[in-house]
Amino acid sequence: MPDQLQEVIESNQPEQLGTGFVFTEGPLWHPEGYWLFVDLFREPAIIYRLRTSGQMETVREPSGMTNGMTLDLQGRLVMCEMETRQITRMEPDGSIAVLADRWEGKRLHRPNDIVGHSNGNLYFTNPSGRVEPSEREIDFAGIHCIAPDGTVTAVVTNTMYPNGLAFSPDERTLYVANTRKDNDCQQEKERGEVCTHQFINAYDIAPDGTATSGRLFANMHSAEDGVPDGMKVDMEGRVYCTGPEGVWVFDSQGNHLGIIRLTEIPANCAWGGPDNQTMFFTARHSIFTMRMKTPGTPIPQQG
Repeated sequence: MPDQLQEVIESNQPEQLGTGFVFTEGPLWHPEGYWLFVDLFREPAIIYRLRTSGQMETVREPSGMTNGMTLDLQGRLVMCEMETRQITRMEPDGSIAVLADRWEGKRLHRPNDIVGHSNGNLYFTNPSGRVEPSEREIDFAGIHCIAPDGTVTAVVTNTMYPNGLAFSPDERTLYVANTRKDNDCQQEKERGEVCTHQFINAYDIAPDGTATSGRLFANMHSAEDGVPDGMKVDMEGRVYCTGPEGVWVFDSQGNHLGIIRLTEIPANCAWGGPDNQTMFFTARHSIFTMRMKTPGTPIPQQG
């Protein structure tokens, strides 16, 4: 383990909590004391609950091919449904409410990941890469915001393939992972070439919820397996982004501290546990946890 990561990681090794899945994604800690995650490419995709006892239960099947998940201010589960191309919320009675399926009358692409702000706004990435060109109604891949009143706005309209996203501890900066430019990037990797379209951007979030001053935060250029995907931030401002070879860790200035390596390539990560100091990884066929030395930024909840 690189010396700089020894200041970050408490565990000596990741602990595998389960395996045998098709492709795990969407990790989330629920304040009632359990993990949620998705077996994304299972048919149909299932949302699971994993209790600390090790007991696993089905929460939703089918799930509309849910990918990223978060909780709103009231603690309700919010989901990015790729198959149905919408953002939904699970009500206390288990029913599903649609929060957004269009922007300015145009159907969303396939929402990928989502994060909440303490003002009630929900920000989600809307990449176009998994939608056939003939089926795209929005002419850009971007980042959208759902306001508490249900209004959907586009806050970033010039991204390539936006994926995971996370806020800084003060919520003034939004970090967004860019997976690739197009299919050429995958072909580059298959040839053993470095993909130069893998990076993290940062945006300032204004009081009105708009995103400004888009800029490069960190490069994640690599020829190795994996792409910039899910992302989280700790209370000291470090950014953790799943990517080639493992979980890339950066300080708050974008300096690369090292890579947390698992036995499988991770796609996403989440903070959790009673002290919010455990990191949960969804990694291909398996799920893992590791203890960290710094708590993660909490999901905003009403007092």
